[in-house]
Amino acid sequence: MMKKKLFFYLAFFVVLSVGFYFALTLVIPGFGDVKLPVLSHVKPFHFENQDGKQVDERLVAGKVYVAEFFFTTCKSICPIMNRNLKPVYEAFKDEHGFMILSHTSDPETDSAARLKVYARDSLNVNTERWTFVTGRKDSLYNAARNSYLLDDPKNNMVSIDQQFLHTQFMALVDKSGQVRKIYDGLKKDELEELIKDIRGLLAEPVSQERFSNNMFGN
Repeated sequence: MMKKKLFFYLAFFVVLSVGFYFALTLVIPGFGDVKLPVLSHVKPFHFENQDGKQVDERLVAGKVYVAEFFFTTCKSICPIMNRNLKPVYEAFKDEHGFMILSHTSDPETDSAARLKVYARDSLNVNTERWTFVTGRKDSLYNAARNSYLLDDPKNNMVSIDQQFLHTQFMALVDKSGQVRKIYDGLKKDELEELIKDIRGLLAEPVSQERFSNNMFGN
C-alpha cells in the first residue's frame, strides 16, 4: 500500500512539473529554448554602404542581424543564398531591431552604386533593413574570417591579391555583437531555423557588460 501511494505521489509530482513547465513555455517567450552559444565577437569595422555613406559598428548597435558575403556578378551560389534570405527579410522587414548586412567579396567590381542597383533591381528590398557594404578587400575578408567565422583565418596568410572569398555560410549576430550561430545559406531548412533563432535573440536582453566594454562602447 505504501509503495502504491509513493508511486501515485511521484507520478502526480511529475505530471504537475511537466504541466507547469509547459505553461511557462506558453506565457514566457523563449522559455525552454536552448540558448545559442557565443562563437565569436564582431570587431569594429568601417565600410561604405550602397548610398556611398561611411558606416561602422554603430550601424548594427543593439540589433540582431545576419551577416553574409556575396558578389553581384556571381552566377552560382550567391543568387540562391539571397533568394533563400528573402523570406527572412520578409519575416522581419518591419522589425526595427533586425537587419541583414551583406558584404561584397569583390569590392573592385561592386561599387556602392552597383550595390544600390542590385538591392533595387535584383532583390527589391529596403536598404535600411537589408544593407549592402563595400570597402577595402582586406578589411572585408578580415571581417569574414575573424569576426563572423565564415572562412578559415589561415587564408589571411596568402597575399590579398590572390584571395577570393566565396562562401555559402552566413552568421547570426545578437544585440551585443556576439556571433551565435552559422548557417548554410543553400539549405532552406537551416534558413527556417534562422527565422526561429532570430525570434529568440530578439527576445533576449542586451548583454550590458559586452555592450559597454567592447564593440559598441563609447
